[in-house]
Amino acid sequence: MKDHIFYGKGMGKVKREYKEIYDVIADLNEVVYTGKVLDYKTQKLIAIGITAAHCDETATEKQMKSTMKELNVTQEEIADVLRVVLLLSGQPAFTKGMRILDELTKK
Repeated sequence: MKDHIFYGKGMGKVKREYKEIYDVIADLNEVVYTGKVLDYKTQKLIAIGITAAHCDETATEKQMKSTMKELNVTQEEIADVLRVVLLLSGQPAFTKGMRILDELTKK
């Protein structure tokens, strides 16, 4: 499930030209997403909440899209995450997240 897909715009260059740094980032990804206590699905839902709370539209969309595809996460599960974002990060972050979710579910 964890295919080492990194969405940062600079990661292609890092992978091509700084393989040792890329490898460390890939290893960190494996260490973080262990599923030891929280399962992988829960960890990915947390990632959606964090990216949405930061109003990072690109990362939020990619997190939502990959989580829906990989783990069959439902629109309702993501909406629950976004409700927490509303409470803790405010309406702009919430509405951006809801817009992204709406766009993804219409495709």
